[in-house]
Amino acid sequence: MSETVISVEHVSKAYRLGQIGGGTLREDVARWWAKLCGQTDPLLKIGEEHHARHMGEQFWALDDVGFEVKEGEVLGIIGRNGAGKSTLLKILSQVTTPTSGQIKIKGRIASLLEVGTGFNPEMTGRENIFLNGAILGMTKIEIRSKFDEIVAFSEIEEFIDTPVKRYSSGMYVRLAFAVAAHLEPEILICDEVLAVGDAEFQKKCLGKMKDVSRGGRTVLFVSHNTGAIANLCSKVLYLKHGRVNDFGSTAIILDKYLSDSSKAGLTADLDSHRTVKPTNTRINAISVSGKNGARLFWGEPIRLIIEVETRDSIEGISFGVTIINQKAEIVGSCILSDRFNLIANERARLLLVIATENLTPSIYTLNVGLGPTSQLLDAVYGYPTFEIAPISETGTGLEVWNSAWGSISFRKIQFKRIP
Repeated sequence: MSETVISVEHVSKAYRLGQIGGGTLREDVARWWAKLCGQTDPLLKIGEEHHARHMGEQFWALDDVGFEVKEGEVLGIIGRNGAGKSTLLKILSQVTTPTSGQIKIKGRIASLLEVGTGFNPEMTGRENIFLNGAILGMTKIEIRSKFDEIVAFSEIEEFIDTPVKRYSSGMYVRLAFAVAAHLEPEILICDEVLAVGDAEFQKKCLGKMKDVSRGGRTVLFVSHNTGAIANLCSKVLYLKHGRVNDFGSTAIILDKYLSDSSKAGLTADLDSHRTVKPTNTRINAISVSGKNGARLFWGEPIRLIIEVETRDSIEGISFGVTIINQKAEIVGSCILSDRFNLIANERARLLLVIATENLTPSIYTLNVGLGPTSQLLDAVYGYPTFEIAPISETGTGLEVWNSAWGSISFRKIQFKRIP
């Protein structure tokens, strides 16, 4: 039976927003000294009782988090932005301390929390490899035995004697991951840094993390790429608003996470995404779904539903849809040749099917507009956000990464009025 290498018990982390930050170091020191001497804040204006920034507001980044990780497990940590994922990894990496609770760790930890973590920018790539190895407690002989393998994996051999401050973010990540994965830590912690690398290198890193776990070492992996999580992780921790929303097997937790994300999208206020002045004809809701409900996989069609309502009778309405990738590039668009008529006070729903063969597994958003040829009645930009996960021929695993960009196929299925 595998032993527990990470035990997190009732861990919370609070930040007091604005506690420090009066504007200058001198002001902060003056306030600190006055507080130490039991005096009034010397920078308060007459009639003020408190300084707002000095008083601050308590924010709990983590709240009573607890879980265990066994030796050799690969734990995925998921959640929306601000859920507390990076804070948890910083505590586990001993970059910061918890406000309450305790953590027990058995083994040597290597962490990739952000690009260039642990690197001295003035030193060369070669020197930083030895520096990181020394920090992990390895001898020069041990580091030398792994040196060639690290350089080959990073694919930056010609720049290995260049100061890393001249590296691009992609080169930083290549070398940082190669060092962390090859210097044999018992526990490897990776935040979303792999998103900086290209698709081929990401695939290479995921393969290496699999090799690390097969060697009996433990991996903690934070990513918004649910396909990578599904392929790599044996368990998943789902954080929501700093608390453990769920913890368990990968398939079950990912289904819950994607279902929650889909529900949140359906209830979102579209007004914040509109780009034209409100008219009497407007888009009420936009949703995307796949063969498996909220989960979208490469090679499987996406169902796009656009719901509209109008107070006026309008003839010749059509729809335009554009797919945008994470680099804000248009990767597919369509203006329907079909025209539809709406009568006053009517609601209707358009169902489209989008082919995904020419979309690489990634995160996308939609731009949706409607109107007759001469006028744009409503437009929603950057909504909803959805992810297409990689899928292998057998329906599991992460195999398809390099599909070429191309035209996206849109197909109208039906346009029907809602009673």
